[in-house]
Amino acid sequence: MEPQKPPTFDDVASASKRLSGMAVRTPLIESGVLNAKVGGRVLIKPENLQRMGAFKFRGAYNAISRLSADQWPGGVAACSSGNHAGGVAEAARLCKMPATIVMPEDAPDIKLERTRAAGAEIITYNRHKDNREQIAADISVARGACYISPYDHPDIIAGQGTSGLELMQQAEDLELKPDCLLAPCGGGGLIAGLALAVKHLSPDIEVYAVEPEDFDDHARSLSSGERERNSVLSGSICDALLAPMPGELTFQINSKFLTGVLTVSDDEVRDAIRFAFNELKLVLEPGGAVALAALLSGHLEVKGRTVALVLSGGNIDGDQFAGILAS
Repeated sequence: MEPQKPPTFDDVASASKRLSGMAVRTPLIESGVLNAKVGGRVLIKPENLQRMGAFKFRGAYNAISRLSADQWPGGVAACSSGNHAGGVAEAARLCKMPATIVMPEDAPDIKLERTRAAGAEIITYNRHKDNREQIAADISVARGACYISPYDHPDIIAGQGTSGLELMQQAEDLELKPDCLLAPCGGGGLIAGLALAVKHLSPDIEVYAVEPEDFDDHARSLSSGERERNSVLSGSICDALLAPMPGELTFQINSKFLTGVLTVSDDEVRDAIRFAFNELKLVLEPGGAVALAALLSGHLEVKGRTVALVLSGGNIDGDQFAGILAS
């Protein structure tokens, strides 16, 4: 099999047409309180309002809608901590294909429930002992299912990039041009797709990935020039961002387009979740709040600048959310 080529801006534009009428065109919103707090103008893209509560539906539908049911009688298979699982399950349901998802046994209940509700079969694994990619690969072969990567596939990356294309169009409608963009980063599919879109439309824009502390594989990889692996696979509340290392395709894109990588602590993420609820009236999961956390914590100087911010998901268990709000 020939190595896959990274997608281009044209692939993002094609994905946008494919997703029209299927994905939610999430709004671009502002908060006077947030603007005043950071001293700049912040344009917020709340992908927690997307189908299944996260941006992941974009890439999943872009990939699955291009498959032939005759070629893949077993439908699709995927591995995910939760949001990709939900996106694949929903996209497969809409495309009338079966889906089998390999999910960690400690995944948030809301993510397990949403995935099952969309009709997918779930097979759980232990983060510390099992290889989720191998489990999903074995299922794909046994069932004749197409493996849908959570981030390292051209169609997935292009689909995620449609949120960046929308963001830039919405900013233009407001007669604004963002100086920089911040977005969460796990395997790197979202930030890679965003970078493809926004750097094509505005070459001077700065693009920053945001990772949890101790899971800064992209930061270390950009520094060394090679893909670096995280030493642990759990230990942060940001369950959606705990990929073992950058993807091959995503690293090719991100090493070219990223201005830098910021890291945030779990406490900073908790503060961001509380701020989003109290001031933005938005419910965010930890992984979905890291870009806001970086901004609120002053990890990037944005005074007098226009900042684009992607909030990537809102699938948080009620008990965890209540505990964060009460702390």
